[in-house]
Amino acid sequence: MKTTDIMQQLSRKHPGESEYLQAVQEVLESIEDVYNQHPEFEQAQIIERLVEPDRIFTFRVVWTDDRGKVQTNLGYRVQFNSAIGPYKGGLRFHRAVTLSMLKFLGFEQTFKNALTTLPMGGAKGGSDFDPVGKSDGEIMRFCQAFMMELWRCIGPDQDIPAGDVGVGGREIGFLNGMYQKLAREYHTGVLTGKGMTWGGSILRPEATGYGALYFTQHLLDKAGKTLKGKKIAISGFGNVAWGAAKKATELGAKVVAISGPDGVCEIADGITAEMIDYMLIMRASNRNKVEDMATKFPDKAVFKEGKKAWSVKCDIALPCAFQNELALEDAQELKRNGCWCCCEVSNMGCQPDAIHYFQHNGVLFAPGKAVNAGGVATSGLEMTQNAQHLNWTAQEVDDRLHHIMKSIHEQCVMHGTQADGTIDYVKGANIAGFMKVATAMLEQGII
Repeated sequence: MKTTDIMQQLSRKHPGESEYLQAVQEVLESIEDVYNQHPEFEQAQIIERLVEPDRIFTFRVVWTDDRGKVQTNLGYRVQFNSAIGPYKGGLRFHRAVTLSMLKFLGFEQTFKNALTTLPMGGAKGGSDFDPVGKSDGEIMRFCQAFMMELWRCIGPDQDIPAGDVGVGGREIGFLNGMYQKLAREYHTGVLTGKGMTWGGSILRPEATGYGALYFTQHLLDKAGKTLKGKKIAISGFGNVAWGAAKKATELGAKVVAISGPDGVCEIADGITAEMIDYMLIMRASNRNKVEDMATKFPDKAVFKEGKKAWSVKCDIALPCAFQNELALEDAQELKRNGCWCCCEVSNMGCQPDAIHYFQHNGVLFAPGKAVNAGGVATSGLEMTQNAQHLNWTAQEVDDRLHHIMKSIHEQCVMHGTQADGTIDYVKGANIAGFMKVATAMLEQGII
């Protein structure tokens, strides 16, 4: 296999799908050498099959806003690969959602889920619905209309959606309520990220951010460093950023910046527990303005309009917002500001040039599919609890999350250690995930 040949074919078949093509190229470049050591993969056309989704559902979502006006959006579910388990992946509600974005996310999810050691395939879904500025009633009506089209395509042993950007506990509740009404069967395991009174798991809301900090701990320990006392800049202020800020603070680090589309809040003395709690209120407001933090805590946070989190001096950068949010110039600014570690928490949060800059300029870097896998891992643990009709304690869930993130780090080290002793975490994560999925596909025949 030659990556250039595969990418030329895909570019002709899927013109304009930039995010999807970027994600595929990043993985193929990492695995090309190991793939070519396995002629059985070539014979079974593993790559040609792996880069295409199993199926894609596209549907119209019609709902009525508070003024009584009918609105129309597009909905999608991309079931990418089920070689190692039922389809598993979040739903994203954002005005920028396209099929290319969801294909990239589903492709990434396939390898991320493989890294967790849990039996879950890869999927993603969502809509170009924009929740910003919408009332609870409008969000409820949209979620119900969305589930009206999706419900026959999912199930506890078939496809298990979860939350993602724009889809939190409120949205999962509305979606689940409509699913139960339509299916007329109480399947607690058909969605994850549920409320605690109806099948949810302790620590699931925090899990992506918590897992990211556990992975970062292992990475720093391997490099002979520690998290305690380090300054951390975080992009975003949603569920993932909230969990990351909470756990970073608990582990003794100092979160000095959070950001939003309107700018950055610099928090010189480090974010406090009260401010972390306020992040949840900011997210629920649907205003999408990080300036609200400075308005609420004017003596602790300084808002700088139009600036990014990467403009603040820090030791560690944690992109937690959106794909391709950190560009080459951002990576260079971070380096100038003293940053020596970047762990992607958002999916494909760093642009390729930024990753290459980090890797060639002494900045420790790890990719999202490894760093942020704690979220889907805990979703998998939620599924297990649902199947057993019980709830584990916070300690039980946290212990399992710790174990999974340690295992993911070990896989990255095993497959990513180079001849000179350095660790390429991108290569390690991609090879580890690929080998598990490819082997499963090979052993199950040509289907």
